Amino acid sequence: MSLTSHSLLATMIGLAIYGPAMAEDATSLHKDINNKHAVAEDQSTNKAITNDPLAMVRGVCIAPKDRKEDTNNLPINIEANSAKAKNKHQAVYTGDVIVKQGTRTIAADKVTLQQPGNIVTAKGNVFYHDGGIEMEAKQLQSDLNTKDSQLDDAVYRMTCQAGRGEAEQIDKRNVDGTQFYKMKDGTYTTCPEGDKSWRFAAGSLERDGESPFADLYNARFEVLDVPVFYLPWLRVPVTNERMTGFLYPTLSYGSRNGMEYEAPFYWNIAPNYDLTLTPKYMNHRGLQTTAEFRYLTDFGKGHLIGEYMGRDKKTDYDKRWGFQWKHSGIIDENWLINIDYSKVSDYKYFDSGLDSSIGEREDNNLLQTAEVSYRNANWDTMLMVRDFQPLTESGQGTQYRLMPQLSSTYYRNNLGYGLDFKMPMSISKFDNDAKNKPTADRITLEPALTLPYATPWWSVTTQAKVNYAHYNQDKKESGLTDLKDNVDRVVPEFRVNSSLYFERDTSILGSHYTQSLEPQIQYLYIKDVDQKGIYNPFDYVGGGYDSTRLQQDYYGLFSDRTYSGNDYIAPANQFTIGASTRYFDEDFKERFSLSVGQIFYIDKPVNKGTDNKEAKSYSATAVETEFNLDDNLFLKSSMQYDSSENEIQQGSTTVEYRNGKVFIQPSYRYVSSDYLTKYVNNPNPIIPGTKDKRDGISQLGLSVGFPVSDSIDVKADYFQDMNVNKMLESKVGFTYRSACWMIGLSYNRYAKDPLSQDFTEYDSNVSFSFSLLGLQGMRPFGKSSDDGGNILSYGDPFTLNN
Repeated sequence: MSLTSHSLLATMIGLAIYGPAMAEDATSLHKDINNKHAVAEDQSTNKAITNDPLAMVRGVCIAPKDRKEDTNNLPINIEANSAKAKNKHQAVYTGDVIVKQGTRTIAADKVTLQQPGNIVTAKGNVFYHDGGIEMEAKQLQSDLNTKDSQLDDAVYRMTCQAGRGEAEQIDKRNVDGTQFYKMKDGTYTTCPEGDKSWRFAAGSLERDGESPFADLYNARFEVLDVPVFYLPWLRVPVTNERMTGFLYPTLSYGSRNGMEYEAPFYWNIAPNYDLTLTPKYMNHRGLQTTAEFRYLTDFGKGHLIGEYMGRDKKTDYDKRWGFQWKHSGIIDENWLINIDYSKVSDYKYFDSGLDSSIGEREDNNLLQTAEVSYRNANWDTMLMVRDFQPLTESGQGTQYRLMPQLSSTYYRNNLGYGLDFKMPMSISKFDNDAKNKPTADRITLEPALTLPYATPWWSVTTQAKVNYAHYNQDKKESGLTDLKDNVDRVVPEFRVNSSLYFERDTSILGSHYTQSLEPQIQYLYIKDVDQKGIYNPFDYVGGGYDSTRLQQDYYGLFSDRTYSGNDYIAPANQFTIGASTRYFDEDFKERFSLSVGQIFYIDKPVNKGTDNKEAKSYSATAVETEFNLDDNLFLKSSMQYDSSENEIQQGSTTVEYRNGKVFIQPSYRYVSSDYLTKYVNNPNPIIPGTKDKRDGISQLGLSVGFPVSDSIDVKADYFQDMNVNKMLESKVGFTYRSACWMIGLSYNRYAKDPLSQDFTEYDSNVSFSFSLLGLQGMRPFGKSSDDGGNILSYGDPFTLNN
């Protein structure tokens, strides 16, 4: 629930505000008539009206921005069949009385102003409409002197959102300048007329003055007019201000944890501090309590989250807990601070089925990072500490910690002759728990001069740089005898990249398109220097302090790096040639693109780990394509093809048909075994009966979603491992959605260990959810989603917003 949203019954308070406005408008009418000396006896207007003179305003929504804030000061127009008035005694308007002032409309059978008591009474079919709410009542009475008002037998409806209800009586009282509001037997629901699925009700509702909350007495939640739960007292917010109190509970069921019930409590400590305490009971596991403290200060914003379970009945663990502190802030415009520290009680904390929002995980490690940065026009400097908690049984990890790293980049553009200068530099200390891996201190400098030149149809960028690194390494017990204690490495680099842009008009099947052709060529030279004395990912299996092999897709072909980080700078003397073509429709929306590229080596690279095969003179060909037909049919495909081996190194294809709630999304992903073994230390197990042969990756997936009817939606996912021809994971879920509530049921089955050669063990989970719809700030009773009614989330493969 949003901490600033209105509660589900808060709208009913607004009725008490509108009541007095009606009375004051009636008085304004009388005053306006008096000012114009419009006093008459038996004066009849007898205007021609339709059978329903209010038909033009009933149910009409007027956006808040279009409603006049000074409605009370606008001109008033009144229509009535007759009007009678006696000065200083009373004025009576009868017969289809309609009062209009700005966006406000008031109607009644009879409106009377009594003087000198200044009592306004509207009787018979009382109607009020202001663009956001409309209300019908039996009678309205207001004392213009005390500003006390009363509305009897009121029925209200929201016109810009779902919501309606009724109240036996609404009172507004003014005591010493403070207004008090009270509603008797009030109800609220988002269900349409005649639908009694659910509603909230209160025997009495009170609000004092401008208080941000209201008190509900004898509050209850009813289903089909039958009370389901009852609270003798409930305090709810009626403004955007946050307030202390219980938030809406959630209820769900899953086969893993059983019935789950949450009852959050929110504590508004101060305008810039708050705390949410959430007890969660799982009948298969026990009680888990989560506390989230949020803060906003001059030094930034952040939150602290703590989770605790005294005893987990489903595992052997006692006192399970998790903690996270996350902070982000800017100080004096130039300083930036980011902290993300997390820790849990045991290494199986996230694998045992407990719902947890603690931390960021990477490669079976819980990250613990802190950064302090300073930035101005020419400098970007950062001090970073990167630690982690290994989520392994031994409690030891193989990843490198940064303890710490100081990095800085100096920028200077337009030095003269169009030159730009940049010099990244860093000092890093790498540490880890593994005995078979070294530790190191590293200093790097990478000055670079760049000369860019561009016209609308041609661009060329020339760059020269030098990569310097100094290592002070401790081999520990690694047995890596080739490593040197101290290493200095200097690698010069030169690169020229040029591209052209051509464009023409064309037509396909009678449709007009704009086609572009974008050829690109790059020359890259990086000197080949001896780097065996450095722990790097090329000379050592699994090596590198902060380096890994980069994917060589089409755009990667034009990069100057084969590996991330600075531990190994791959030598190069090569040309890269590629081209892209794109088709744009008349709205300049891209409908088709195709990119093809390849590297041609002048100096053939070393083929380490390929059984001394002759080095190739060119790289695999990288191909990427995207297709969009009428925003309904999509295709995205990429491939790296090695023509010398007649082998596809890796590839992926996703096709999707999307039309409203209907979508079909087959996908396939492939990575060859040789590619995994050569570059990323193939994680798959050895195939039984072979010496060291391992499978690559071959996975087929299918996602579908469709409506069975106007109220029922279905979504299913299925993923198959084609190497062993077994299912990896499957999901199926359906939702039933009415006008004001939704119910969902989902089933999930997945392999416990998908990396095993012959995985046969599966786990499954059944989830049930129930949600009330249309309530601002209302959290669902269970785990639902907003993806068009599907209980399972939808992933768009063509965007980054997944």
